[in-house]
Amino acid sequence: MRRTSDRSHPERGSSAVELVIVVPVVLLIFGAIALGGRIALAELAVGSAASEAARSASIARTQSDAATRAREGARASLANQDVDCLTQSVEVDTSEFARPVGTPATMSVTVTCEVNLAGLALPGIPARKTITQTATSPLDTYRER
Repeated sequence: MRRTSDRSHPERGSSAVELVIVVPVVLLIFGAIALGGRIALAELAVGSAASEAARSASIARTQSDAATRAREGARASLANQDVDCLTQSVEVDTSEFARPVGTPATMSVTVTCEVNLAGLALPGIPARKTITQTATSPLDTYRER
């Protein structure tokens, strides 16, 4: 019985080496796509929450009611969209409520959400990202303020 030498198969084991090189690169690409998608969805959700908060605040009759409605609207919007905020804040600018009836005025709301990215576990990527969006909504010019 004759033994064949290793020289007859010079590429033996090369597919294993290729696999070891290619698989981590492919996983990093998929992880980057998932990270980008999660951040994009969170930015859209925070923007939507800011718009909802501004709209809710703009139909309130008093400054304190406007601030309360804005905070409740933003929190409800983020909860409905399943955004995983580690911390969130809602800042409401009700200063234009003091304008006299008949003059144009707007409500401005800024929503900040610190999104949890820890589930992705990509090297060099922080576990959280802060996203801030601002929206304005007009107050009714002839409404009692």
